[in-house]
Amino acid sequence: MHIRLLLAAAIVALLAGCAAPRHSQPDGTRLSYPGPFSPSAPQPGAQRPAPIADLAINLQGQCAQVEADGFRERATLRLRDSRVETLSWELQVGRRGSCRFEQADFEQTRSRPHIELLARDGSGCKLMIWRDNRRITLAHAECAARCSPGIYENAWPVMFDPVSGGCARP
Repeated sequence: MHIRLLLAAAIVALLAGCAAPRHSQPDGTRLSYPGPFSPSAPQPGAQRPAPIADLAINLQGQCAQVEADGFRERATLRLRDSRVETLSWELQVGRRGSCRFEQADFEQTRSRPHIELLARDGSGCKLMIWRDNRRITLAHAECAARCSPGIYENAWPVMFDPVSGGCARP
């Protein structure tokens, strides 16, 4: 009987050693394990990269393209340290009409976590610029008055490649 109890205890102890490791210690500090699926923990003294929204946006952008459906856009955007230096954007929705945005008509109201410009005429038209890992996007909101009637819903944002400054693909 003692041998069976000792054998059962040894099996339980062996299985307990094979259990999945905890990701944190009782005091809440995270453990680090080698391997591709282990939780990552920063090395002591190592700096973590800043989140992309906290980084300044810099761009010398020029995007001009024509889509097969007749949608065209021509945009120039120059940013230095998340400050708009140049902005000119015209988009054409086939033969139905166009929208136009010029820097002189807007005032920059924020630079982080994204850039915002508000129309000086009090219309509520807002331009927004943000960056992700693949592109810098220039978009608009509440700007139907700056477009030909009936096309605002088809006026899409323009996207720039952050490296080349040219047009980026969605």
